[in-house]
Amino acid sequence: RVRVRGGNFKYRAMRLDSGNFNFISEAVTRKTRILQVKYNSTSNELVRTNTLVKNAVVEIDATPFKQWYAQHYNVQLGKTKEGEEVAQVKQSASVKAKITKRNKNR
Repeated sequence: RVRVRGGNFKYRAMRLDSGNFNFISEAVTRKTRILQVKYNSTSNELVRTNTLVKNAVVEIDATPFKQWYAQHYNVQLGKTKEGEEVAQVKQSASVKAKITKRNKNR
């Protein structure tokens, strides 16, 4: 807690392990884990110490976005192992039509 002008307070995040991130091209936001700081234009020391500051480039866990993409487009993202088949979920005709329409513009 930091006192600022006017007697108000700002709250500093001392340790963050997650945050709200968005998939810009799909207009989707999900809360996900922050894995590490990848790049910071200010200083390489901030990258080495994993210090989060404004405009830092971070690596995040993509699982929530992969799950959304699989549900929305019925397409699995990422590498699959050889011989591994994706389990098909039973879907109604209206859901199949909706996914087919979405895949036209994907």
